[in-house]
Amino acid sequence: MGHREDLLEGAKRCLLAKGFVRTTARDIVKESGTNLASIGYHYGSKDALLAQAYVAMVENMSEAFDGEIEGEPGSLERFTSVWTNIIGTMRRPGSMWRLSMEVVAMGDQLPEVRDHLARAQRDGSRGFVALFTGAREEDVPEEVVDTLGTFYTTLMMGVMAQWTFDPKSAPEADRLTDGLRQVVEAATGGTP
Repeated sequence: MGHREDLLEGAKRCLLAKGFVRTTARDIVKESGTNLASIGYHYGSKDALLAQAYVAMVENMSEAFDGEIEGEPGSLERFTSVWTNIIGTMRRPGSMWRLSMEVVAMGDQLPEVRDHLARAQRDGSRGFVALFTGAREEDVPEEVVDTLGTFYTTLMMGVMAQWTFDPKSAPEADRLTDGLRQVVEAATGGTP
């Protein structure tokens, strides 16, 4: 690996150990075995490096979302299956999802990180649509990203917040599915 890759891997380890705010450029250099000038040369700034490291971690995490998925695209069974996989990643020790909550809470103090992640969020919304519907990401229309993708992303943010704040009472996939079923029944004139 070169300095660029070493920095990225070192930044990932620092994020998991210390989070965004407490990670210093010196921490990353120590963890990666590189030098301070490498950060500016390869990434422009420490915050840009941390943002890219976080996005890479999220992209790797999306493979865990894909795990064993049951149910037809768009079905409640698939909804439950996908959320079971996602919530499984939140249970792991050192879950990186707390980093998302740090960005939400500290966004004004991390503007470069927040801005980088906000741009990446649209891709995440597109990925959610593909995951739940079985479509290819490149085939998901922009208006669907703006509606259904935003719905899934908003749900994800709420689930992350609950699992970060109080994992003992955070929802499991079956509770989310039951809630969705009740919303659909009420919206279609049934009784929840």
